[in-house]
Amino acid sequence: MASPDLSTYDNSWYKPGRSFFIASIWFFFGLPILRSNLNPLSSLRRVLLRAFGARVGHSVEIKPGVQVKYPWNLIVGDHTWIGENVWIDNLVPVTIGSHVCISQGAYLCTGNHDWSDPSFGLIVKPISVADGAWIGAKSVIAPGIQIGESAIAAAGSVVVKDIPSFEIHAGNPAQFSRRRVFQDAESAKSKTFAQHA
Repeated sequence: MASPDLSTYDNSWYKPGRSFFIASIWFFFGLPILRSNLNPLSSLRRVLLRAFGARVGHSVEIKPGVQVKYPWNLIVGDHTWIGENVWIDNLVPVTIGSHVCISQGAYLCTGNHDWSDPSFGLIVKPISVADGAWIGAKSVIAPGIQIGESAIAAAGSVVVKDIPSFEIHAGNPAQFSRRRVFQDAESAKSKTFAQHA
């Protein structure tokens, strides 16, 4: 029976999508500015990501501590929130829709390893998060996952299967919890006022 032999690992087939020079500029200069707590401005983070090839929509909020592996593999829609210390490990494209909330410490992982391969071969699969979805704090989204429209991955979830639209999944591994049903705007407003009265 074979055992892992990491000395034979070879990911030379993988190409990040930009030259080593551009990637180095990103890692040594762009990424530290993106992550810095000294930079309070989402607008500067948006400009920085766009300068390195990301497609970032209007009014996207990006908090300090956010880490993006390769900006050129990132697409974000309008009015999306990305919370503190979110890690977008995008070896291949990560597509995030509009009006999405990705809460603090979430990890979107596009890379894995083939545990059946003695060389521990690299596997990469894109992630997509549809409009209106919510990725809860400290949740993990595995490679190849699709989060449907207005779906929720609850806080701390480990998502290894797609979440259909308007479903809430929770746990490790994340399982269906219930449907997401929206209140009408007036009911939601009344409830908010009542809680703060």
